[in-house]
Amino acid sequence: MTADRDLESAGENNPAAGPQRKHSKVFVFFNSLYHWLLCSAYFFPVCSFLVFLSIFVDTRKSDPLQRALTRNTMRLAGVRIETRRAAGYDPVRTYLFIVNHTNLFDPFVLYNAIPQYVRGLELESHFKIPAYGWMMKRFGNIPVPVKPRPADLKKMWRMTRAALDAGVSLVVFAEGQRTLTGRLGPFKEGAFRMAQQFGCPIVPVSVVGSFEFNNKLGWALHPRKIVVHLHEPIETAGLTKEDVPALRDRVREIMARTIDEYYENLQA
Repeated sequence: MTADRDLESAGENNPAAGPQRKHSKVFVFFNSLYHWLLCSAYFFPVCSFLVFLSIFVDTRKSDPLQRALTRNTMRLAGVRIETRRAAGYDPVRTYLFIVNHTNLFDPFVLYNAIPQYVRGLELESHFKIPAYGWMMKRFGNIPVPVKPRPADLKKMWRMTRAALDAGVSLVVFAEGQRTLTGRLGPFKEGAFRMAQQFGCPIVPVSVVGSFEFNNKLGWALHPRKIVVHLHEPIETAGLTKEDVPALRDRVREIMARTIDEYYENLQA
């Protein structure tokens, strides 16, 4: 279960840390293997069932089952998820969520933390992953072309517009790749141009503790708590193309502040 708390009253920004016990490499290896096997044994059969179910049942109606899939998968991976919402966050409004990208479990974490009916923009190569890719396609996620050909970009743009118009919130990893340090990398402008053109409000999202759980540098899993900060929404209506760089920088600054404070507290 996720615990929703107001960012204003949260106080500390190091909720995912706490004293972490250091284990031997042998323990980490077998513990990680155990959790990976548990996750896989649960995820792939249930995922395949949900893909089959989507042929007959609208994905909005099966959304509780999809959330249960991701929630239970994260529990089997040894993760506890806590969500902290800003005071101005509206749980029923359509948003474009800009999120830091740390590992392959990010979509699972976010699906538990975000109350809206939400889908994501993911690299088209992810849609080729067995079970997971089939689910992404059936459930209406939007492929981002690896090679940005004009026709593919226009298709992505149309799909994004259609999703937002239908009241579907979207998640975007503005860095375009997973971090190698846990810190926030530079942002691409595409998502911010979309938000400006479509007039969709942006919610900056800072996820802390996820990099320490698992990252691009290895396959090991380190069970822990992950905290998702849903910051104050930023309105984009009335902005022009010239405002996009400033919008991008503002969102990044908000996210980086929380992430940097988290690491400062880890080192204290």
